[in-house]
Amino acid sequence: MTTNRTCHVYIGLAGETAPGRPVKSGLYRMASGDERWELKTRGLPEAPAVRALVAHPEDADVVYAGTQAGVYRSADCGERWERLDIPDRGLPVWSIAFDPRDAKVMYAGYENCEIYRSDDGGERWRRLPVTVRFPEVTVAPGSNPAKRVLKLAVDPANRDEIYGAIEVGGVIRSLDGGEHWENLSHGQYVNDDTVDMHGVLVGRWRPGHVFAIGRAGLFCSGDRGEHWASARLEPLNPKGQTYCRDIREVPGDPRTIWVAGGADFKSDLGALFRSKDGGATWSRADMGVKPRSTVFALAFDPRRPKQMYAAASGGEVFASADGGETWAERPLPEDATQVYAMACA
Repeated sequence: MTTNRTCHVYIGLAGETAPGRPVKSGLYRMASGDERWELKTRGLPEAPAVRALVAHPEDADVVYAGTQAGVYRSADCGERWERLDIPDRGLPVWSIAFDPRDAKVMYAGYENCEIYRSDDGGERWRRLPVTVRFPEVTVAPGSNPAKRVLKLAVDPANRDEIYGAIEVGGVIRSLDGGEHWENLSHGQYVNDDTVDMHGVLVGRWRPGHVFAIGRAGLFCSGDRGEHWASARLEPLNPKGQTYCRDIREVPGDPRTIWVAGGADFKSDLGALFRSKDGGATWSRADMGVKPRSTVFALAFDPRRPKQMYAAASGGEVFASADGGETWAERPLPEDATQVYAMACA
């Protein structure tokens, strides 16, 4: 990969799988430094609901998309897509992750709480035995029974240690590469808000520290998920909570972590939070612009990490060339709403 290669930003549109929830669809691409978005859906399923996007860590031309009909791969920066041969019965994909130390090892997370693993770069996959009992509060009468694996994270220091953030479920962990799993959420919650998790990150700067985000805010653990405490971000809704949707560590700078969120799932307020000390303290970022909807996704140019992007669910996309100090808007087309995923490579 040459240093003068054009970087691309990818945006995935989707929606909820619950009955009655609106669903937008599509996948957009923009060249870094440009302001024009292109729709790139050749080879994807009809009306693709893209809820996961990740670039290959060693080949920036290769991008993976999680859709309502499985995992798709592009080898030419999103121009054409092909479906990977995964025995997943066509279930919706919500997350894709690489082993930080071995790009041949990949994971894909599904609804309803299924996880598949590939050890050969995505050519062959097997379903992992995810048998986890969730807190009863998530299966109460009238609750959403879905168990979506919204994010997967592998410990950079221990490839056998894997975490999953389950929407309507909590946080799960495996210590043996995915062969056995346990639920780390018991005792973490007071009501159903805190088990509705949206993301998980294993910190590099402070060993043993894991961060989990959800409907009720940001939670931190200093003992690999055994115990949790609220990071107490600035509250953004009447419940005194902060709805969090994405968490990312800056490439090459493990001390700096960003969290994207807003007041709730559908709100007219979006916000970014930043830690400069590996997650010990947090402050709300002054973007100089005000997102008009919840910020759902973050992405960084891995070669120039001060170039970063934030996408709000309503179709607003913001770019920063100075590590988040100043921002400029790069809005998607007017009908491109319900942003769910973003990647940069």
